[in-house]
Amino acid sequence: MDSISMLSKSPTENIHAFPAKYKNTHKPKCLIQLVRQPPVAAPPPIEVDECRGVLRVYSDGSIWRSKKPSFEVPVNDDGSVLWKDVLFDATHNLHLRLYKPASPPTPTKLPIFYYIHGGGFCIGSRAWPNCQNYCFKLCSELQAVIISPDYRLAPENRLRAAIEDGYASVKWLQDQALAEEPDTWLTDVADFSRVFISGDSAGGNIAHNLAVRLGAGSGELAPVRVRGYVYLAPFFGGTVRTGSEAEGPKEAFLNLELIDRFWRLSIPVGETTDHPLVNPFGPNSPNLEKRDLDPILVVVGGSDLLKDRAVEYAEKLKKWGKRVEYAEFDEQQHGFFTINPNSQPSKELMLLIKKFIAENSV
Repeated sequence: MDSISMLSKSPTENIHAFPAKYKNTHKPKCLIQLVRQPPVAAPPPIEVDECRGVLRVYSDGSIWRSKKPSFEVPVNDDGSVLWKDVLFDATHNLHLRLYKPASPPTPTKLPIFYYIHGGGFCIGSRAWPNCQNYCFKLCSELQAVIISPDYRLAPENRLRAAIEDGYASVKWLQDQALAEEPDTWLTDVADFSRVFISGDSAGGNIAHNLAVRLGAGSGELAPVRVRGYVYLAPFFGGTVRTGSEAEGPKEAFLNLELIDRFWRLSIPVGETTDHPLVNPFGPNSPNLEKRDLDPILVVVGGSDLLKDRAVEYAEKLKKWGKRVEYAEFDEQQHGFFTINPNSQPSKELMLLIKKFIAENSV
């Protein structure tokens, strides 16, 4: 009888088919050989999402981030602005970058202007060259202390992490104002009673959520006083497409597919883009009509897919009696002020921000 036909019998019959002297020694080996299988190698993870070559998400949940920025541009540090990095959240190892003019005017102290970077809540950093160059320009042109904080990024840290980190960066400023032994690098030149919070794209969304949270007067931050907010192409969303979104891309920098990808990676799992942190007018969003707000400047490019959401925001708040200014720059794309900070529209925007600060500093 061959081995194949022998194994076709029942297990008991197979055992008794061996001579008695082999029963105890061959039984385990025979059974082990029947059930033991060679290990099957797991398939390698595949890429399921990608953002501008600096973020990759894989099917096994792993995430790769490039150490290089998405924007490879030279840093324009001519020495007219001093800067340094400061840890503001030890728990999450978050830093902010401080800027001040190398030769500030005296004896007047300077307003404080927050610049919160963009990147769809998924990419970006205070240290990226495009962000640093724009902060240099803001500092020089506005003659202000610039604070540029980092925040936790998605998908590792989905919303509301970025909003909480933006709030923590402002609370850090309050700590400096109240400190018995403050950092004189900052306090010698900064006017804590004239603070403006701005943000670019996702940073503009953070600025909005801070405006709603802090309310008019920002009393909880005393002696820090927020005087106004600047939303630069704010990154808002919603389940219903706007006209500018539905028309499709008018630019190479930001398109609808990338917008959807950013939201897919950043909103809480199971939620939609009507989430209160995404859509200011969603079904569960705070009632802005009843909320007292400090002055707001909303800025957007005429070719920006986010334009209609910015228009809706400004129009509704104006209708509700809020102090809102709206500025649209014809034919300009998303982030035009950081892409080409020396262009004529960017120069006009800088003058507009300077005017907004002056008008709301008293």
